[in-house]
Amino acid sequence: MTALGDILARRIALEGPMRLDHYMAECLLHPDHGYYATRDPFGRAGDFITAPEISQMFGEMLGLCLAQVWLDQGRPAPFALAECGPGRGTLMADMLRAMRAVPGMTGAAQVHLVEASPTLRAVQRDRLRGHDVSWHDTVETLPEMPLFLVANEFFDALPIRQLERRGAMWAERQVGLAGDRLAPGLAPPVPFAPLQERLNDTREGDIVETCPAAEPIVTAIAGRIARHGGAAIFVDYGDWRSLGDTFQALKDHRPCDPFAAPGEADLTAHVAFEPLARAARAQGAAVSALVPQGVLLERLGITARAQALAQGLAGAALENHVAAHRRLTHPAEMGQLFRTLAIHPRQAPLPPGFDAAKV
Repeated sequence: MTALGDILARRIALEGPMRLDHYMAECLLHPDHGYYATRDPFGRAGDFITAPEISQMFGEMLGLCLAQVWLDQGRPAPFALAECGPGRGTLMADMLRAMRAVPGMTGAAQVHLVEASPTLRAVQRDRLRGHDVSWHDTVETLPEMPLFLVANEFFDALPIRQLERRGAMWAERQVGLAGDRLAPGLAPPVPFAPLQERLNDTREGDIVETCPAAEPIVTAIAGRIARHGGAAIFVDYGDWRSLGDTFQALKDHRPCDPFAAPGEADLTAHVAFEPLARAARAQGAAVSALVPQGVLLERLGITARAQALAQGLAGAALENHVAAHRRLTHPAEMGQLFRTLAIHPRQAPLPPGFDAAKV
């Protein structure tokens, strides 16, 4: 058992089983032993690799997408260029480099990063040296101004609740003790109003996941976009609606037991985009249809960019470049598993590469 595991075991022994979202929050963000609070988990030396670390092309495509939105909305100045969960700062650095091709854009941009980890803030500060950056613990403190925001693999790391259908009621999954080990279990079934409509499309024993923190975050983002203009692009693995157990742990690029070593592994779950879209619309913003990552990147011109970059490569460097393009776009890799959603003002054009939602 890890140091954090001992802390949680003592708490459970005193207070009883804890909800899964509370367990996730402690494992990821405990100030002394939390996963993100104590390390840089990205890249080959870490536990996982995200799209910006695979190739600069990912950030360049998203940066140019937001650049076109900025032009379409009349070049607002100043504006907030923001990222939620910016990792090492690689995505923001690549977007800023691409945006330099658009006259006046980077000069009008005020860079804001939503990052809770002191360790990662230090990495981001180094990566974005030369840029004036403001950090935020939450999206609620982002400025009231036009907001151009990206969130790549951000929502998947937010703590989730899991509920298992039992008749017309729901039994919540909790974390308790099995001897001296942490182990999952079920609370007694009770009515759960937020999932009342899911009784229509689920069966006995089905698991539905909810993310209590996600909708307030989208509410804050979409409200700013509806009031002041801008756009948000969310990229994550998941689907429109939650169904099934997607809770997982990853360490050294391999799946592992999420209850074996609290604080030592990344914990994530697939994102349900429907609640995010609903929260955005409630603020008066428009929402795109859900578009696979590979489709979006191809529409934005990633293949032409890949061909241009390949001109100066040979040997292993060229092979790695080709593999990176495939990994980002191919349906058998990240191209289909990862989905994208755009939020924009109702009166503004749809961001390039996205489809209009069917209402």
